[in-house]
Amino acid sequence: MTAPAPDVFLADCPARAALDLIADTWSVVVLVGLAHGPRRYTFLLERAGGISKKMLTQTLRRLADAGLVARPRVRGGEYALTGLGESLLGPLTALTAWAEEHADDLV
Repeated sequence: MTAPAPDVFLADCPARAALDLIADTWSVVVLVGLAHGPRRYTFLLERAGGISKKMLTQTLRRLADAGLVARPRVRGGEYALTGLGESLLGPLTALTAWAEEHADDLV
């Protein structure tokens, strides 16, 4: 017997946890920030205007724990997208492009 298809309308659907993670503004900003290759923490902190060190650290940790970002092996190393993280770039790029195009239209 096959498992039922994911249904985000169900409270216990695992896809909700995935949406929760990637629907966070800082998660999207960090993932897009890593789209063009590995980056140091300081680059991400400077590039992501308005993010605090604490929030960036928490966001990177959550994304790494979810398997979307690889942590650097040494202090001062670079964060990078994993294969799973790279597979998310298409939808995120479309979403951010839409948001940039329609930002003024949203009330």
